[in-house]
Amino acid sequence: MTLPARAQEPGTTTTIHTDEAGAVRRTVLPGGLRIITETMPTVRSAAFGIWSAVGSRDEDPADAGASHYLEHVLFKGTRRRSALEISAAVDAVGGDLNAFTAKEYTCYYARVLDSDLPLAVDVVSDMVAESVNRPEDVEAERGVILEEIHMRDDDPGDLIHDEFSTALYGDTPLGRPILGTEESINALSRDRIHGYYRQHYVPSNLVVSVAGNIDHDEVVRLVSAAFAEHLHGDDAPAPPRLDGAAVPLDPRSVVIDKDTEQAHIILGGAGTSRTDERRFALGVLNAALGGGMSSRLFQEIREKRGLAYSVYSYTAQYADSGVFGVYAGCQPAKAEEVLSICREELAGAAEGGLTDEELERGKGQLRGAMVLGLEDTGSRMSRIGKSELVYESLLPVDEVLARIEAVTLDDVRAIARDVLAGPQALTVIGPVGDREFGA
Repeated sequence: MTLPARAQEPGTTTTIHTDEAGAVRRTVLPGGLRIITETMPTVRSAAFGIWSAVGSRDEDPADAGASHYLEHVLFKGTRRRSALEISAAVDAVGGDLNAFTAKEYTCYYARVLDSDLPLAVDVVSDMVAESVNRPEDVEAERGVILEEIHMRDDDPGDLIHDEFSTALYGDTPLGRPILGTEESINALSRDRIHGYYRQHYVPSNLVVSVAGNIDHDEVVRLVSAAFAEHLHGDDAPAPPRLDGAAVPLDPRSVVIDKDTEQAHIILGGAGTSRTDERRFALGVLNAALGGGMSSRLFQEIREKRGLAYSVYSYTAQYADSGVFGVYAGCQPAKAEEVLSICREELAGAAEGGLTDEELERGKGQLRGAMVLGLEDTGSRMSRIGKSELVYESLLPVDEVLARIEAVTLDDVRAIARDVLAGPQALTVIGPVGDREFGA
C-alpha cells in the first residue's frame, strides 16, 4: 500500500506493490509532479496518461464547462505541433489518443506499442504542458462544444443523466453538467480559458500514470525531459480531495415532455463517497439489485414482464458524496408501471436486504468484473492514475478482492437501509405529457 503523496521526497522512487506479474512504482519530481507505473511484462503495449486534478465541480458558475472546453483546446496545438501533427503522430504508429473530463478530474491518454512509448510521452506531455490556446482555436472549439451539447440534448439516454444530477444536487457544481450550457460556453473568452489552464495545469496538480511493458526508470527519464521547463520549486503534490464538507442534496422530481420513442427513467439518491468503507457492501448490493441478467430488477422488469430492454442500477462516488441510481427505458405507456416496480424492489431491499444466494452471486459478479476489467493496459493505467490522484493509497487487487469477500449480509442490510430508504430524486424524459410520477 502506498504512502500518502505528501510523505515522499522529490526525486525518490518508492515501490508500492510487487508480485510475480510485475510492480507498481512511484516517483515524485521537483514541483510535485508524480509518476506512477505498473509493469506488465507479458504484454506488447503501453498506456500513458496524464491526469489533472480539476473537473467540472471546480468551476464557478461563470466558468461552467471550462474544464471540458480546455480538454478540447489542448488538442489544437502547441509551440511545436499543430493539431494535425498531434493526431498524425499517434495515428502513424497505430495508437489511440483521447481524453475525457469528469466531475473531479481530467485525463489525457495514449495507448501504443511498447516500443512507441517515447512518442506517446512526448506528444501527450507536449499537449498538456505546452498548449498555446490560440484565440482562433478557442473560437473553433466553441462551435464543436455547442454541437456536442446539442447532440447530448438529442439523445435522451444521455441527457437524462445530466438532468438526474441536477435533480439530486440542484444548482451546485456536482449538479451542473460537465459540458456546461450554451450560455456559459458562449460567455467563456480565450483569456478566461487560458487563465484556467495556467491556474490548474501545474506539476503539483498532475499525475502521470503508465502501464504496460515498460521500465519505470525509463518512464521517469522521458517524462523529466518532456516537462523539463516546468520541474522546479519545492511544491508538494496536491493532496487528494478528501476533506470537504458533505454535499447537501436537494432531491426533486423532474419530468421532461419530449418526443422520443421511449420513456427514460432514473430513480435514485445518495450513495457513498469513494473512501467510505461501506462502498464494498454497496457494490455487492448494486450487483444483486441491478448489475446483471440475474439481478432483481432485470429479472422482474425484463425477464418476467417484458417491460424494458435496458434496466440497471449503478453507483458513482465522489470525494464527499455519492449516488445510487436505477435506470430504465420503456414504452411511454408503461412508465408508471416500471417506476412502481423499481420503487417496490428498492423498498424490499431496504427492508430485507439480500438472500444468501444473492449475496454470494453479487460478490462473485463484483470480483469477476473487477479482475476482468483490469486485463488491458488502459484499465491498469486508469486504476493507478485515479488512485494516486483521488485516494490516499492504492489498494492491491488482492486486498480489494478480500474486502469484497468479507462483505456480510448484515453489512448489506445496513447500507441498503441507509441508501435505499432515504430521499430520492426522479427524472423522466419522454412523450409523457403532463403525467405525474408521484411516490
